[in-house]
Amino acid sequence: MTGHIDAAWRFRRKTGLVLTAGGSRGAYQAGVLKRIGELPALRHKPSPFPIVTGASAGAINGLMIAGGSEDFHGATRRLAFLWSQLEARQVYRTDLRALLRNGLRLGLDAATGSLLGAGRLQSLLDTAPLPDFLRAHLPVDGTARALAAGQLYALAVTATGYHSGKSYTFIEGQPGHPLWLKSRRVALKAKIGIPHICASAAIPVVFPPAPVEIDGATAWFGDGALRLTTPMSPAIRLGASRVLAIGIRCANTADHLTRAELAPLAGDLGPSLRRPPLSQICGVFMNAVFLDHLDADLDHLKRMNELIAAMPEASREAVSGRMREPIRVVEPLAIAPSEDLAMIADAMKHRIPATVRYLLDALGAPDARSADLTSYLLFDTRFTRELIRIGYEDAARRIDEIEAFLRQPPAGDRRGQAED
Repeated sequence: MTGHIDAAWRFRRKTGLVLTAGGSRGAYQAGVLKRIGELPALRHKPSPFPIVTGASAGAINGLMIAGGSEDFHGATRRLAFLWSQLEARQVYRTDLRALLRNGLRLGLDAATGSLLGAGRLQSLLDTAPLPDFLRAHLPVDGTARALAAGQLYALAVTATGYHSGKSYTFIEGQPGHPLWLKSRRVALKAKIGIPHICASAAIPVVFPPAPVEIDGATAWFGDGALRLTTPMSPAIRLGASRVLAIGIRCANTADHLTRAELAPLAGDLGPSLRRPPLSQICGVFMNAVFLDHLDADLDHLKRMNELIAAMPEASREAVSGRMREPIRVVEPLAIAPSEDLAMIADAMKHRIPATVRYLLDALGAPDARSADLTSYLLFDTRFTRELIRIGYEDAARRIDEIEAFLRQPPAGDRRGQAED
């Protein structure tokens, strides 16, 4: 399904791209996007995603795509190249001095408590190299150019406030774009820069809190996926009627682990599961932050779509008229890894820097399929290139479905409604 489809792109401003990832797994998204960027209809064309939202490593990918909106194919190639060259030393300090310094801080905190002042240890790893690396490679000024050219409606990056515990979505968009203030979610206008990206990608406990200036005052933030339990929500609130979401969890792996835990109920009296080490518990914690939200959000969106579709048109319009945010059908398309990224990370764990590997070994050896902590911290060219390959091939297998999704008008427009 290729060819000239410029006419179809008049619906493009209702299409959102949702990127929610964690750590080095973000390379998978780069592979998916690279294959989409090779669609002949998108060569030398603006991005088909006028709404781009991201959290965690997805914020990095999102800025690259939004900032390169004038040339989607070129932006996706640059993104894949960036991930393919990434090394741990560009993300966090890997030298022995940094590890010993953190160990000393932890020892002092534990030994003296508050007697000599506690709270010296901010995180397990020192991400001092990351801001300079991002500043050198991301098109920070490209977002403003894309907005001025009408090629982008909004870029939204989400981080978690460490004082309020709320999910903050920073939005750089066209004048009049939506904002919201909910009990657990806040949206603010911003000129998105490296501080916002570092804040969104600050993996809790592992990476230190990141400062962001808001109205002249400094606030501290952590990973955006921590409290963003509905990752598609920012794109939908910004007006997307159709959302392409790229996840990083292999469904087959989740099913396998569930079957292992439920084996006794099925009459399988094989060996019991061993007690999980701390590293495995940390991996499950990371999964709860990064992996589970998208699946749950997709289930919720599908139920809402079914409910809206079952309503008579008159009832739907009456309900929407009484609501601040009118209800509408939002069509999702989700892409997720066909292979277990944790198993791949486990096979390459010897490539993680020795100092970090020493730290992870101290937490115990997890079950190979639960080695997720390693998969978030393995910033290694061989690992990221393998994830890019998997993402590229996963998208290639579904490329006709993806192109059809991008070509077709949103549901409301197919019913003959005018674009708002």
